[in-house]
Amino acid sequence: MIHRYKNNGYNIVLDVNSGSVHVVDELVYRILPFVEDLMKEGRKDAGAVKEAVLDRIHSAWAGEEPVNAADEEISEAVEEILELEAEGLLFAPDIYENYVYDFKKRRTVVKALCLHIAHDCNLACKYCFAEEGEYHGRRALMSFEVGKKALDFLVANSGNRVNLEVDFFGGEPLMNWDVVKRLVEYGRSLEPAYNKKFRFTLTTNGVLLNEEILEFANKEMSNLVLSIDGRKQIHDRMRPFRGGQGSYDLIVPKFQRAAESREQLNYYVRGTFTRNNLDFSEDVLHLADLGFKQISVEPVVAPPEADYSIREEDLPKLKEEYDKLAAEMLRRKREGNGFQFFHFMIDLEGGPCVAKRLSGCGSGTEYLAVTPWGDLYPCHQFVGNEKFLMGNVEEGILREDIRDQFKCCNVYAKEKCRDCFARFYCSGGCAANAYNFHGDVNATYDVGCELERKRVECAIMLKAAEM
Repeated sequence: MIHRYKNNGYNIVLDVNSGSVHVVDELVYRILPFVEDLMKEGRKDAGAVKEAVLDRIHSAWAGEEPVNAADEEISEAVEEILELEAEGLLFAPDIYENYVYDFKKRRTVVKALCLHIAHDCNLACKYCFAEEGEYHGRRALMSFEVGKKALDFLVANSGNRVNLEVDFFGGEPLMNWDVVKRLVEYGRSLEPAYNKKFRFTLTTNGVLLNEEILEFANKEMSNLVLSIDGRKQIHDRMRPFRGGQGSYDLIVPKFQRAAESREQLNYYVRGTFTRNNLDFSEDVLHLADLGFKQISVEPVVAPPEADYSIREEDLPKLKEEYDKLAAEMLRRKREGNGFQFFHFMIDLEGGPCVAKRLSGCGSGTEYLAVTPWGDLYPCHQFVGNEKFLMGNVEEGILREDIRDQFKCCNVYAKEKCRDCFARFYCSGGCAANAYNFHGDVNATYDVGCELERKRVECAIMLKAAEM
């Protein structure tokens, strides 16, 4: 299976199953579909393929803009394509479907927890899926005792895995900062005894961020996620205080200080765009102009009735914005003023292991969310939905059927993923989005899929331009 597309002046061909990327001339670009059809028919003899391509290509070009190529040039192009096929770099077979069945039988270990350290927040973000931090329930702060049991649960259920991840999440985690510090200290005390290494991260809206907190975070937190939506008018509209006042002016200098103190590494400014700012590339570039080098701005996922939700008719505009952003990033990088955009970051040489390419984030299996009172859910977006209450930190996993359901989430369990060129990059997409829109964790969120495919195309183009 191949995917051909044009972007920013490049003719790009992705061989889906091998992961090979080719930048080709117009002749090869036009010939490839004919060769692929012949391969599907089982024709691999070079002479027969050349003859068939020559026969088909001229008739197919009738009425189209002609390619100025002699038969000899076409034959040479076919030879190059067949050489790449022989090397496994074009029309590669899918060898992963059998692997995923073995993967589902594996012993499950937990490697990451999202600790809901605070079901409370000092902002009233309009798109917040957590209902201003309440998560469909009561406001609460996690006690040290519950957090301690959560870390004990993680260690006990992590098998031989050494590296463990804990994200302090909310609501707003800084509203329970003392417990955060004590849990980091407790986690560090477990490391030598159990041969574990904790990687702590913190997601914050920045309202309570100060020098003391930043100093501790720079020492102990492997990553910071700093929530900001972009331009002042956009941010203040969607992320106000409860009284309606904007939060942009308060947090921007704090976030700039945080980014510089971490030498522009190991953090993200993370925003959400909505129907209010379909020109979201301007918000990304605004953040870059503020000096941030690590940026993530992604589409809101909201009920269709919300006035700010992304709709199908918005897709052409949003795809144009991704193309515009990619071209501007390329220009800035060549001028020595580049920045990273999270959703354009693709490793074409290594990348995630096969299991991750097939099954994604590991929600419900390797990754769990913990509420302030110690309940376990598949991830933060399922918290509060009692259908997905898996257990608690004292008794462990009580609903193995839920875990097994998520264990089966992979690109081969989702019908629409099977023919999608981006399946090994998005790994089937978000299970929570699929459930919220279709009531099935193995469905797909179509608007999200369309945007993901465009992001993958832009990301590959940027890699091609680097080469």
